[in-house]
Amino acid sequence: MLKPLFDRNCELIGWIEPGKHIFNCNMDWIAYISRGHAWSSETGNWIGPVNELVCLDTSGKVIAWSTGSTIRGTARPVRPVRPVRPVRPVRPVRPVRPVRPIRPVTPVGGWSNLSINEWLNQ
Repeated sequence: MLKPLFDRNCELIGWIEPGKHIFNCNMDWIAYISRGHAWSSETGNWIGPVNELVCLDTSGKVIAWSTGSTIRGTARPVRPVRPVRPVRPVRPVRPVRPVRPIRPVTPVGGWSNLSINEWLNQ
């Protein structure tokens, strides 16, 4: 089941299939998740950890989050070993646009300064 992903300004920036894939708002496959880390589907590069439904950049700062998650960063994570790239998933049906959430407090570790595109192209 897809969950919405929001940026620091509570703007919808994509969708996450927990533990598997991340899609942008057009439902294009932009990243995959393996062993708690996100990898760019275009380059295969590591783009940061994923804690539950919270995506972090490579410095451990929050880049995207979903409602119902504890929003917090971490210390700078260790770069993991590159996993085998999964098969491209079938494009999911676009879910109904979610209600914009209330802005969360600044997370421990702070927000990432990267845009979603900068995050994907690290």
